[in-house]
Amino acid sequence: MEQIKKNRAVQHLVRYRPLLKELVVRDLKVKYRRSFLGYLWSLLNPLMMMAVMSVVFSFMFRSNIENFPLYLICGNTLWAFFSESTTMAMNSVINNGALIKKVYIPKFIFPVSRVLSSFVTMSFSLVAILIVMLVTRTPFRLPILLFPIPMVLLLVFCIGIGMVLSALAVYFRDIMHLYSVITMAWMYATPIFYPLDPEVLPQQLINLIKLNPMYHYINFFRQIVLYGSVPGINTWFACAASALVSLLIGLAIFRKMQKNFILYL
Repeated sequence: MEQIKKNRAVQHLVRYRPLLKELVVRDLKVKYRRSFLGYLWSLLNPLMMMAVMSVVFSFMFRSNIENFPLYLICGNTLWAFFSESTTMAMNSVINNGALIKKVYIPKFIFPVSRVLSSFVTMSFSLVAILIVMLVTRTPFRLPILLFPIPMVLLLVFCIGIGMVLSALAVYFRDIMHLYSVITMAWMYATPIFYPLDPEVLPQQLINLIKLNPMYHYINFFRQIVLYGSVPGINTWFACAASALVSLLIGLAIFRKMQKNFILYL
């Protein structure tokens, strides 16, 4: 029975693919509506964030991380995608409540479309990473061709988290206010602008940070882009396992809670 439900979800995703595409395009248009620079902000925003934080941590706090601008923009790009996509997905069912009440649409389409639209934005941001690599004269090594792998695994992870949040938000609107606090704490628990160095952090804290899935996605991406090396098997397993577990839990929770959505929308 469980396998049948999973197959049905896949069939719905294929069947409603044109709608999913339209929702993604709509989200992108709304995001950059009345913006003079439009999609160019996907390039400028990570570059400006990197510039500001590079000044702060390179001069004010004396960060000794090698090639800190590239180290920072790699981590910040993936984190920005996670934060934006899950926050947008959280509101997706509520914002489409009127449509859900009128016609039948697989409700999981809405959080998935929000995550995918953020994924497109992150893809544009890769140009900013390329510019930083060129400016810092970082060599392009063969492992960089693996860059889609951590991005796609992170996409799956965010879809799972997004479905959980979107379902919970229908029943408990307070989650929309609480999540900003959670993401802030989660960001500081992720080595975006600081190194995971025993000389800087106690070993107990390092072990705790390694339980954070976002650490592994960012570490995977940095290994292939910044250091030009293939991550170890533990990193591959951590990224794949957390993505799969997140997706399965997200589907299970969303499917169970969606039955009474209309009563709360």
